Amino acid sequence: MIMPVRCFSCGKPVAGFYEEFKERTEKGESPEKVLDDLKVKRYCCRRMLLGHADLIDEVMKYKK
Repeated sequence: MIMPVRCFSCGKPVAGFYEEFKERTEKGESPEKVLDDLKVKRYCCRRMLLGHADLIDEVMKYKK
């Protein structure tokens, strides 16, 4: 769905990292390296970016 603004566990803002993370991983960079470059150190925040499934386009098909 939509990327959460804050980490569910610690509350750190993570939505600002998502666009760059998505672009760089789609180009073939290692997710580990991208997260290290973005200085996302906490494993709970890393989980938020790694585990996100961008489904908003598919859900919008069913909106009335």
